[in-house]
Amino acid sequence: MARMSVLTRDEAQNRAQLLDVHRYTVELDLTTGDETFDSRTLIRFSARTDADTFVEIKPAELRSVTLDGQPLDAATLDGNRLPLKNLAAGEHELRVDASMRYSRTGEGMHRFTDPTDGETYVYTQLFLDDVQRVFAAFDQPDLKAVFELGVTAPQHWTVLANGVTEHTGDGVWRAAPTPLISTYLVAVAAGPWHSVRTEHRGLPFGIHCRRSLAPYLDADADELLDITRACFDRYHEKFEEPYPFDSYDQAFVPEFNAGAMENPGLVTFRDEFVYRSAVTDTERQTRAMVVAHEMAHMWFGDLVTLTWWDDIWLNESFAEYMGYQTLTEATRFTDTWTDFGVTRKPWGYDADQRPSTHPVAPENVQDTASALLNFDGISYAKGASALRQLVAWLGEKDFLAGINTHFRRHRFGNARLADFIDSLASATERDVHAWADAWLRTTGVDTLIPEPGNGDNVHWHLDIGHKGDSGSTRPHRVNIGVYDRDLHEAGRLTLRGRIEADIPAHEDIALSPGGARPALVVLNDGDLTYTKIRFDTESLDTLRTHLSGLPEPLTRAVVWNALRDAVRDGELPAADFLDIARAHLPHETDLALVQGVLAFASVHIADRYLTPDRRPAALATLTDLCRDLIRRTEDGDNPGLRLIAVRQFIEVAAHPDAIAAWLAEGIVPGGPELDPELRWRVLARLAVLGATDEAAIAAELERDPSATGREGAARCRAALPDEDAKARAWDAMFGSDDRADLSNYLFTATAQGFWQPEQADLVRPYVSRYFKDAVAVAARRGPAIAEAAGRWAFPAHAVDAETLKLGEKCLRKADPIPALRRKLVDQLDDLGRALRVQQA
Repeated sequence: MARMSVLTRDEAQNRAQLLDVHRYTVELDLTTGDETFDSRTLIRFSARTDADTFVEIKPAELRSVTLDGQPLDAATLDGNRLPLKNLAAGEHELRVDASMRYSRTGEGMHRFTDPTDGETYVYTQLFLDDVQRVFAAFDQPDLKAVFELGVTAPQHWTVLANGVTEHTGDGVWRAAPTPLISTYLVAVAAGPWHSVRTEHRGLPFGIHCRRSLAPYLDADADELLDITRACFDRYHEKFEEPYPFDSYDQAFVPEFNAGAMENPGLVTFRDEFVYRSAVTDTERQTRAMVVAHEMAHMWFGDLVTLTWWDDIWLNESFAEYMGYQTLTEATRFTDTWTDFGVTRKPWGYDADQRPSTHPVAPENVQDTASALLNFDGISYAKGASALRQLVAWLGEKDFLAGINTHFRRHRFGNARLADFIDSLASATERDVHAWADAWLRTTGVDTLIPEPGNGDNVHWHLDIGHKGDSGSTRPHRVNIGVYDRDLHEAGRLTLRGRIEADIPAHEDIALSPGGARPALVVLNDGDLTYTKIRFDTESLDTLRTHLSGLPEPLTRAVVWNALRDAVRDGELPAADFLDIARAHLPHETDLALVQGVLAFASVHIADRYLTPDRRPAALATLTDLCRDLIRRTEDGDNPGLRLIAVRQFIEVAAHPDAIAAWLAEGIVPGGPELDPELRWRVLARLAVLGATDEAAIAAELERDPSATGREGAARCRAALPDEDAKARAWDAMFGSDDRADLSNYLFTATAQGFWQPEQADLVRPYVSRYFKDAVAVAARRGPAIAEAAGRWAFPAHAVDAETLKLGEKCLRKADPIPALRRKLVDQLDDLGRALRVQQA
């Protein structure tokens, strides 16, 4: 295999100083077979001085290359780099003719054949440096250019691209030239799409999916388009710069690695967002947030693009913050920050406490492989939290003024952190440079600790302990919530008041003009900053009995996160968290909170933080809790809560009888009916418990032969407690040859089924095999499969010193590729934390 080189920061800077890239004319032929497609590229560019440089391409076959009409030797291609020697100053034309491979891992040009109807679809995912899998390019974000695309496709296909496309006959499609955009943002999606089209503000809007999903997209089309229009209008109220592209298409594509990708004019989403089965309103809110997030990227990332990958926060943190905030302002989903608090912030907190942590805005990301690792909970959730704190500190008016200055200064160009901070500084008297140094250049999570002072009948005082994981602390503007027990309704808490405080400037805070010591003090009430919090002894006692009595879901989210952090830090016994959940979740009304707390209780506490001998009791507690929720929703008034409870009941079932009866009857008594998602969920749990077999799995796959059904069957087969089933699943993931390799989604499904805590003895021999085989498959198949192997195929249930020792040896001696190394570092740190919690 040819050596592939990653682009370094220094190389990119040198090439940007040498070249101006003007225009790409790209012709793709998708009719040449199932394995490859043809790619012909004309790049018009200029060189400022005489020099050597290179262009990137990863071909199956490089047929010909000409520079200014003169042939170059295709044999000089070194891995993915084609040298351009003795380049003279002035204008140039580079022509590259190549055959390129389709992908099955969601990288480059992904090809998918729908098992439901046999139709084939292809789409590009060119982020971060995968454009070279599709056509030749100077592949770095600060060499923006105009792109003209032509695509030849089968006659019955439709071709979508960044600009409006036109079918000129004989299967040939032409896309309107783009404005100046970066190479990683070019997009094509081709196939027999089912489309719903409309116009808004004079622009064509469209949503698209594969034909087999057409009824499901049609059912949600009004909701999706209403959200799209509402967010579009709200962004135009916030931003002075109008939407910068000629159309807005949203394509739901199969086997997509990310949640979505912000290609200008053609956003691609994973097509699980086209719901085939029942979902909760929180899940609909999540989909809506992704729509809002990707639309924000049209300005943050597409109009103004980072210069190099050390500033990915300028893309992702802003899109994350704007997505949640704009959804709250413009749609019916008004509690989005609760969902952010319970699902996204823990992602940031966890990432920021691992050895792999990094600043929101690191000062020097050396190369593209390193940059890819930073698309994590820090760049998304922590960065968005920092921006929310910035708005609280700066004020929204000045914040938006700074943003609009930034767009005006750098439209269709590139920018760095310093450029953005200068734009903010122009709109305020506050020292935003110092703020940026404290928040964006540091790592770790601060912890705010209440230290009650002596009170009297008039005032009760509070000191705030303030410590940072990295040895430094950040300034925080917070609300401190002060609560009393309700004198009229048992179990309820009433808000005495909220006090705005700047920490560490306010060291001693008077909490209560006229009143005794409060029952509960909540630091960071309203979740305006990014910090862990703790409770004084009396407050914690109050929460044990009154947590569900807090009046606002966002406050409850802050509290649940604090309890979660205390468990992870070994300060609150895991069993205590379960007891609090058992007492209060049956009374919870917010679906995101119920879903988030149940997930942590089952995946982390029951499966990892409690020793195996205590796991059955934890599952019994969770089963009883879910049963209470199911009983509570028998009247049908809260189908979303009932669906969450039914799903979780299935996941923690220790005995097969009840859920097997549901599967046989096709319905949960009192509802819901078992749709495909619930049927596969039940069958997977029955497989874990040894209460089903291959014949039942094959019958279910015949009933649901869709792509999702194939994944469900792979998951179930890997979960069977049988030596032969485990051997087949392992070989499918790690032992196949290139032609038989599992797609990215089937690999993930198989990995999800393989490791089960109930089967620890059966799979023990594979724990040691994992580290060798994961390193090999990652090296052979690349970053996407490395990510899946590190995330889903890791033996996370094996919480013991031996697994830690094996993993640490792998990191020292096996040299895994960067994507896998990062996942292993994180997984081993989580495993070590789980071991410490167990021992505590």
